[in-house]
Amino acid sequence: MINRRFILIVFTVISIIACDDKRVFDQYKTVSEAWEMDEKVSFSLPELDTLKPYNLFINIRNNNLYRYSNLFLISEMKFPNGKVVTDTLEYNMAAPNGEWLGTGFTDLKENKLWYKENVIFAEKGIYTITLQHAMRKNGEVGGIYSLEGITDIGFRIENAQNP
Repeated sequence: MINRRFILIVFTVISIIACDDKRVFDQYKTVSEAWEMDEKVSFSLPELDTLKPYNLFINIRNNNLYRYSNLFLISEMKFPNGKVVTDTLEYNMAAPNGEWLGTGFTDLKENKLWYKENVIFAEKGIYTITLQHAMRKNGEVGGIYSLEGITDIGFRIENAQNP
């Protein structure tokens, strides 16, 4: 006989997943002990509707080992035709009082960070998003090689809301 608790858990998980009707793509990659400066995290996107607009997000999970109030990233979007668009991005990870931004009840926080809004993937084919950190200490030329406290890097695509 199937356990009633098991059925309730399965029903709850399915309900939560089904409620996320804006999600088109959502994937995470785990960082080992630290995010190394030369470690690029890539996401191959599914083929998307070439006429619909999408909102793009970078998701970052961090814990209390992260010692900075912001995060600098370099993003690359590679188009199916080979064209590459590179951006340098800065995100706040903590409030001025030092309290972590993001969601979560423990020392692990999840930040859903805007990347691009109302993007239309006009070319048919596979797009690739590549992220790497670009953190530096103030006054130093060389970057931080091992960035501790970042546990997972994610990329999310949502259907853009119609006005």
